[in-house]
Amino acid sequence: MSAADDAPMPASSMPGADATTVAAPVLQARDLARHYRVSRGWFAPAATVRALDGVSFELAAGKTLAVVGESGCGKSTLARALTLIEAPSAGTLRIHGRDAADAAARKALRREVQMVFQNPYAALNPRKTIASTLAEPLVINTTLGRAERRERIEALAAKVGLRPEHLQRYPHMFSGGQRQRIAIARAMVMQPGIVVADEPTSALDLSIQAQILNLFMDLQEEFGTGYVFISHNLAVVEHVADEVMVMYLGRAVEHGDKRRIFARPLHPYTQALISATPALRPADRRQRIRIHGELPSPLKPPTGCAFHQRCPLALPRCAEVRPELRKLDGRLVACDVI
Repeated sequence: MSAADDAPMPASSMPGADATTVAAPVLQARDLARHYRVSRGWFAPAATVRALDGVSFELAAGKTLAVVGESGCGKSTLARALTLIEAPSAGTLRIHGRDAADAAARKALRREVQMVFQNPYAALNPRKTIASTLAEPLVINTTLGRAERRERIEALAAKVGLRPEHLQRYPHMFSGGQRQRIAIARAMVMQPGIVVADEPTSALDLSIQAQILNLFMDLQEEFGTGYVFISHNLAVVEHVADEVMVMYLGRAVEHGDKRRIFARPLHPYTQALISATPALRPADRRQRIRIHGELPSPLKPPTGCAFHQRCPLALPRCAEVRPELRKLDGRLVACDVI
């Protein structure tokens, strides 16, 4: 392998991208980290939880980056950092080319990043009608008049499959799928450039999941919105994503074009995740790769490669040296033994 193959590959040059047609990134993260100080009692020193420990990527308009990994890998922490709910401990985040650390720009940038949550009922105010819920972002962030707000809300409600009479009802009067449509409409009412969707279909029935995913894709095609789609369901990811970033204990271990990763996963952790994906056709089923043990505690992460204690390919040096992302077979992989 040449030295050029070992060099980190920028997200803008991910496999499958044509340099003459790649859209300018709407979101850029560089070495993004979020650490928490945790008390361990009266006499023990405070500990640091590295929930997010140096993640880099770019997101182009109209594209979807899927972030996958088991619980505790840092997906939701990444979502809170991207939506400016929490400030990163280190690294840089740029939205439409503007630094999100700039206090003067942060208020305007918050309008450009919206979020769709896993539980739509918990995310909707039970005391407000749907019309009031959808109007609130416009009242706070725009100078639109009442008639203009009503026109935008009614048009968007129709796009997500809601009828005009639904707007005067309350969240408890809707099914789970309808509530998620309302949550999507609330996220899109500001016409943001970026939507972060945190497990948006996991609380829904399978038949409803397909409808919600198709709605996401239709709105993306119409508005050109960039999605960061967080999920543990790789079948869903394969359907909606353009790129996939696999995370483990706060860091990315594989990142690249969806088709390459699903066709030939390289990192042992990615291989195990994809092998566990259910398939209807026998020809599509993979031999199950089982990984043993539990995810290490972020309070005391292992030395070297964070995955080496569970990895079937681990060598002695894996416990000593932490691998960095390097270019390999058209994607980025953090593994020194493949």
